[in-house]
Amino acid sequence: MKNFYLKPKLFSVIGKYSAQQAVKDIVAGTIVAIIALPLSIALAIASGVEPQQGIYTAIAAGFVVSFLGGSRIQIAGPTAAFATVVAGIVATQGMDGLVIATILAGIMLILMGVFKLGSLIKFIPYTITTGFTAGIAVTILIGQIKDFLGLTYAEGVRPIETIEKIEANIHAIDTFSWQSLLVGTVCLAILIVYPKFEKKIPPSLIAVVVGALMVKLIPGLDEGVKTIGELYTIPTGLPSLSLGGMEISFSKISAVLPDAFTIAILAAIESLLSCVVADTMVNSRHNSNAELVAQGAGNIASVLFGGIPATGAIARTAANAKNGGRTPIAGMVHAAVLLMVLLFLMPYAELIPMPTIAAILFMVAFNMSEYKRFIRVIKTAPKSDWIVMVITFLLTVIFDLVIAIEVGMLLAALFFLKRMSEESQVTSWKYIDSTKDKDSTELKKVPENVRVYELSGPMFFGVADKILDVTFKDYTDTLILRMRAVTALDATAMNSLEELYKKCEEKGIRLIISHANEQPLKVMKKSGFYDRVGKENFCGHIDTALERAAKK
Repeated sequence: MKNFYLKPKLFSVIGKYSAQQAVKDIVAGTIVAIIALPLSIALAIASGVEPQQGIYTAIAAGFVVSFLGGSRIQIAGPTAAFATVVAGIVATQGMDGLVIATILAGIMLILMGVFKLGSLIKFIPYTITTGFTAGIAVTILIGQIKDFLGLTYAEGVRPIETIEKIEANIHAIDTFSWQSLLVGTVCLAILIVYPKFEKKIPPSLIAVVVGALMVKLIPGLDEGVKTIGELYTIPTGLPSLSLGGMEISFSKISAVLPDAFTIAILAAIESLLSCVVADTMVNSRHNSNAELVAQGAGNIASVLFGGIPATGAIARTAANAKNGGRTPIAGMVHAAVLLMVLLFLMPYAELIPMPTIAAILFMVAFNMSEYKRFIRVIKTAPKSDWIVMVITFLLTVIFDLVIAIEVGMLLAALFFLKRMSEESQVTSWKYIDSTKDKDSTELKKVPENVRVYELSGPMFFGVADKILDVTFKDYTDTLILRMRAVTALDATAMNSLEELYKKCEEKGIRLIISHANEQPLKVMKKSGFYDRVGKENFCGHIDTALERAAKK
């Protein structure tokens, strides 16, 4: 296993593991678990599932990803990026649909790792990830206004889309509860102000405690504030491993396949981004393919034990690094501590007020929005890039993440092709009378019967027609295509070259290729074009090509 490309990072560091590092990992894992507890509950509620399912996710996915992952300090669990995706799947396909979609996504992630596709995630444009991340932040914020203000929807009103939630909030504004607003505002103030003075204890934990005590101790405050215990029944004990009674059919799989793809892509992007951040913190280097396999296995384990989709959590991973965690043991400890909480302390979670959960998610949304980065892209990026970002953002808010990513990728690809086509040129040399510029050292002596065209940039389907714009004079008997600046050649451009060669043959014009680079030359050889033109008509330099053109 020494050189195995999917080798978990745990097996790489355990050989030099010390008692001193064990203590640091236990402390870091415990602190991260304390941070993860209220977040996991809040994100589960935001995802439209039961609160305990967030804990199940942090335990199952957190342990498996740390055990099998390619990062030394990655912490996995439920994250805000999945909240709207999960809520949409649960609302339309039910929990069965979520389980099937997540298992399919897990399989996709494992295959991505096995086939060494970890590096392909870099082809997701920065503008798209920025756009949908900001969009998710807005949808989370809008989704929590109801609990923050203590609104009560009319019977039968179950909004799913963001626009529907805005409309429902407007219609329910007369049910506003000042008690909820008070508790939510106090908790939000704690989350904003507390970290400026004290950073050892997680602010979310302080907010949870203060919110619960306010509702419990201040007379009359409990009348207008709902708690988790009033809305949900939180079971204690271990989650059961069960798929019994779940409907699995081809139609169901087909229906959730786009969602599975979205979960897989999101998990890969978020996890590998978190790994990169972690590397800079502990001077390490992650194994992207091993991490993808671990994320796939972690997601499958999560839903099998009653959880929801999971991914690497940047904030929790950073907290792990800052508190001394340096090996995957810290992530495994984090999962073990949460398991102890699940077994012995979950009844206390029922006391958490819903406005407190809303306040925590407000901060999650604010932190993940990275509005400064969003604004900077608009101010500094090319117009086409920020258009892609803004459209991805709007589609995420108005419709859903699946549509946003699909349209965003399509637009990004089209704009990229447009930019590349503008960079690719097929231009004729300018013929200057050398007798008028005898001192020039740059002019080449070109026989009157020879025509030279300079090809530059990638020659692909978007610019292949430019090759056919090559023209000849009546007295032209030799055409030189100078290709030193052609970096790539695709099948469409190759076909255009074939058409140009046929035109040359019909007119009795000899074709000479100058300085063909490795990839274009390989394509021309594979297509047979190299043999038809003739090896002798492929020259390594323009001077050699001109010398050959001078020979009859």
